[in-house]
Amino acid sequence: MAKEKACKNCKRIYEGDICPVCEGKNTSDTFKGKVEIVSPEISELAKHLKINKKGIYAIKL
Repeated sequence: MAKEKACKNCKRIYEGDICPVCEGKNTSDTFKGKVEIVSPEISELAKHLKINKKGIYAIKL
């Protein structure tokens, strides 16, 4: 199993080489907290974190 990474641009947590959201390669192996956004259109947390796509995101890098 590959180690999870968090994108430093959009905070998306993923496994692999390229971020599936912003297609960036600037990653961090250390992050604190995870949040899963299911409905970004109505989520207050997604608005606060400036997230507009479904997925699992890091709270703090």
